Order: sequence, then C-alpha cells, then structure tokens
Amino acid sequence: MVKRVEIHFQTRYSPFSSDDTDSEIRFDRHGDGIGRYNIFNFQARGGRYGYQRVGYWGEDLTLNTSLIVWAQSSIPTSQCSDPCAKNEAKSMQRGDVCCWLCIPCQPYEFLYDEFTCMDCGPGRWPTEDLSSCYDLPEEYIKWEDAWAIGPITISCLGFICTLCVFTIFVKNNNTPVVKASGRELCYILLVGVLMSYSMTLIFIAKPSTTVCTLRRLGLGSSFAVCYSALLTKTNRIARIFNGVRDGAQRPRCISPASQVGICLALISCQLIVVTVWLVVETPGTRKETTPEKRDTVTLKCNTKESSMLTSLTYTVVLIVLCTVYAFKTRKCPENFNEAKFIGFTMYTTCIIWLAFLPIFYVTSSDYR
Repeated sequence: MVKRVEIHFQTRYSPFSSDDTDSEIRFDRHGDGIGRYNIFNFQARGGRYGYQRVGYWGEDLTLNTSLIVWAQSSIPTSQCSDPCAKNEAKSMQRGDVCCWLCIPCQPYEFLYDEFTCMDCGPGRWPTEDLSSCYDLPEEYIKWEDAWAIGPITISCLGFICTLCVFTIFVKNNNTPVVKASGRELCYILLVGVLMSYSMTLIFIAKPSTTVCTLRRLGLGSSFAVCYSALLTKTNRIARIFNGVRDGAQRPRCISPASQVGICLALISCQLIVVTVWLVVETPGTRKETTPEKRDTVTLKCNTKESSMLTSLTYTVVLIVLCTVYAFKTRKCPENFNEAKFIGFTMYTTCIIWLAFLPIFYVTSSDYR
C-alpha cells in the first residue's frame, strides 16, 4: 500500500498527463499549478466584430503582434504611470509599486533621489540636471553700472569744485575777506564737503569689512563736520548781535580758537556715537536673499537700516539747531549777510532731509 504522504508529494511536485485533456499538468516550486491563458484581440473581421486568438501564456509569453489590430495607428503604452520629467519627483501610491504621481520640484530644489525634492538653501541654486546645487554669484553695484556712473560723475565734479574753492581760500588766506568769513570754520566746512563727496565712492565700492567700516564712520561724520561748522558760525553771529542789542559785554568764546574748539567738540559727539555703534555691531558683510527672488543674492554690509538711521539722529539735531539760529540771524546787517545765505541753505536742507529719510528707509532693500 502506497503511503498517503508520498502520493501527496508526487502530485504536488511531479508533472503528470491527463487522459481527458491530452495535456501535461505541471506545478511550480510552491506546488501551485502553472496557469495557461489564451490571449484574444477584439477586432472587426468581415464586417463583424469578434475575438481573434493572437497568443497565449504558459510559462512564458507567446504573442503574434502581426495579428493584433490597434484602435489607433500607434501601439499604446502598457504602463500605469509615465516616467517623471527631470524636475519631478515620484510620489508612490500606497500599496502600489508600479503606479505613482509626478510632483514638480520648486525652482530652488534639486532631486535628492527619485522620490525627494530637497531645498538647496539660501544663496544656492540647482544645477541644470538637478543633481546638486551651486553657490549663486553675488550681486552688488559695479563701477561700470549705469546706476554708478551718474553718482560718480556728480561726485567727481563736486570734489573738483570744492578743491578749487579750497585752493582759492589757501591762496588768499591772509586777506581781510577770508579772515572776516571765519576762515578756520570755512576750512572745516570744506573738509566736510570733501568727505561727503568721497562717501559716494565708498558706498559704490564692493562691500567688505573695510568698506563697511568706512561707511559707518564716514556717513554721519561727514555731515556732522559740515553742520557743526555751520552751527558754530550761526551761533557765534547770534550771540554777538544779541549781546549788542541787550547792551551786554562782549560774548565769550568768539575767538577763532574758541570757535574751532566748539566745532571739534560737536564733531566728537558724532565720533563717540559711531565708535559705540562699531563696538556693539561689528562691521562685516552678509548675503541677502528674499522669498520672492530666491535666485538673486545681494552682497551687503551687515548693518541694519534702523541702526543706520539712528546714527544720523545726531546729524538731524545739528540741522534743526542750525536752522533755528539761521532764522534768528536772518535780519543781521549787510556786513553779516552770510547768515541769510546760511538760512536759505538750511531751509532747503530740511526739505531735502525730510524726503531723504523715508526714501532711504523704503528703498534700502534694493542695493541699487
């Protein structure tokens, strides 16, 4: 008698023939029967639609493609999902390894793998094939830019004109006209004007630690030199004529040496403010990008716009005081009519600065 286990083993793994179907029945290594299928194509034959056998499947595929009639001229693609483009990542469907969705990467992302888009980070941009990232070039005002040529030209012309005036003063240093104008304060004022014109070149230069330091030192200091000299001059005139009107003695500290000392004291206040600013905020550079323009990197000084405006507060105070004294001395005798010109200058200066401060704050995000 044959044991039942042996019969089961023989029927599970060994092929055998069937008298009814006249075919061989076979099993795979798991003991499952090998499926066999006929493949039909639904097509028109003789004006009628029917199925045409075009192949079969046993342990492999046999297909006669010449018998297949396609609905269109080209053979359709047999796949669940099309391959993703080079800027797209696959999003696999749950429980399916053959079907996926193609998710476009953002312009600033690269393909970490075929399933993941990864941000390059600020200041970086993906390569053409999205395989990696590279550092974006830094943008800043260059000497040959149209935005720089205009200010440089005006600055150079102003610098030359100021030097010419300075030369005239030096040549006529001991004449009564130069002495009466307060030559010491005039020289300080001319130095401040030269510094102001020089700041144009410093602000156009490529940002670096040295350039950023000079910007902080020069911006407020150049204005402080100019307006300290004007404030000292107008204050002296006001004290002289107030003393004459009140019948008092000659005012103190109206000698040239005293005037220079007062002017330097006013300038030193601005230098103290700038020195504290340099200590609190170490000068340097930073790369700036905005969410709206990730592909643009701007090289700037690491100075906050609020700090820059705060450093000009002292200058605004000098302008206001200078304007007040200029208004008080507007009715001086003809021999002191420079007070009227100073007054006119300060009135226009106030208007310019009222426009400058908000414009500077609003446009500070654009390096041009």
